[in-house]
Amino acid sequence: MINALKSLFILPAGDSPEEHRHRVHLASAALLIETARADFTQDAEEEAALENLLCASLPLSRQDVHALVEQAAQRVDAATSLYEFTRVINDHYGPAEKLELIDSMWRVAYADGDLDKYEEHLIRQVAELTYVPHPDYIRSKLAARPD
Repeated sequence: MINALKSLFILPAGDSPEEHRHRVHLASAALLIETARADFTQDAEEEAALENLLCASLPLSRQDVHALVEQAAQRVDAATSLYEFTRVINDHYGPAEKLELIDSMWRVAYADGDLDKYEEHLIRQVAELTYVPHPDYIRSKLAARPD
C-alpha cells in the first residue's frame, strides 16, 4: 500500500527520452479523453476531434495515435483523480503548451456542437490545476466556440 502511494509522487528515475515523451503524450491524451467523456456520452465527433488534434500536434502516425488513445483510455478508466495527469503536464509543459492543451480540450468539448456543463467544469478544473490564468482560459473558450 505504501509503495502504491509513493508511486503517485515519484517518477521513474531511469526513463529513456522516448518513455518520458510517451508519458507526457499519454497524460495529454488522457485529459482529452476525460473531456470527451465528461458529458457521459461517447460521441463519434468528439472522438474524431480528439484523434485529429493528437495527430496534428504530436509527431506520431495515425496508427500510433490510435494506440496512444487506447492506452490513455485504459489509464483514465483506472485513474482516481486528475492529479496523475496534471502533475505530468505541470512537470513538463510550459505556459504556452498548457494553453494549447486547454485549447484542445475546448475543441473536443465543442466537437459535437454542444458544450455540456460537465465538460466546462472539467476544463476549468484542469486549467486551475495546471495554473492557466483565468483570462487565458476565457479567451481559449471563446476562440474554440463555433460561430
